[in-house]
Amino acid sequence: MIKAHALHKRFGQHEVLKSVSLEMGKGEVIAVIGPSGSGKSTFLRCLNHLETIDAGRIEIEGEVLADTDAAGHCRYAPDPELRRICRRMGMVFQHFNLFPHMTVLQNIIEAPITVKGMRREEVIPKAEALLAKVGLSAKRDAYPGRLSGGQKQRVAIARALAMEPDIMLFDEPTSALDPELTGEVLRTMRELAEEHMTMLVVTHEMGFAREVANRVIFMDQGQIVEERPAAEFFASPAHPRARAFLDNML
Repeated sequence: MIKAHALHKRFGQHEVLKSVSLEMGKGEVIAVIGPSGSGKSTFLRCLNHLETIDAGRIEIEGEVLADTDAAGHCRYAPDPELRRICRRMGMVFQHFNLFPHMTVLQNIIEAPITVKGMRREEVIPKAEALLAKVGLSAKRDAYPGRLSGGQKQRVAIARALAMEPDIMLFDEPTSALDPELTGEVLRTMRELAEEHMTMLVVTHEMGFAREVANRVIFMDQGQIVEERPAAEFFASPAHPRARAFLDNML
């Protein structure tokens, strides 16, 4: 589903990603963990073109999003192809990014109508089914300002799912939430995992990573320093930096 090979990314003189590689299979759930500033979110944003890489290769479901030529120049797919490939991935952000002037339902139907050209009468039943899925049917006509943080994030998940993506990317989806609201978002994500949605999740929720993820990737200083099945990683992380991180988190 995702093949990333030797990704490099700089912001000015600061190298944020240093030859990061990942292969991800259909239906797999991978948790990306590590200290703040280790490149986790940048890695996720590079996969769906919210950031551009300086070097490396990205394939999404066998199609090349970006590649580096023999001269070392990184080249992206042409714009129409780029947009089509990126639509296969849904993204859920840390801070929800809902449109405040739109109702919950309008937030969910906006992209399918404007991006995919779907008819409103075709989209609304799907949106209502997604709201039922995330437990928010009663909030259909509410505005984001009237929702709790956990409700906003569940709307954001429904909005991403409305585009019918093959892959879901989550960038620290619970880090902006109060602890009591975190559970309802993680419950929704668990249900997606049980339905075999392919999910790449940057998270500080170690319980979720241990219980739901198939694999754990530990990043530090712009590199993947350990990658193992979740049960093995949490039982006995091999890298000293990973051990120290878990000691502080658990």
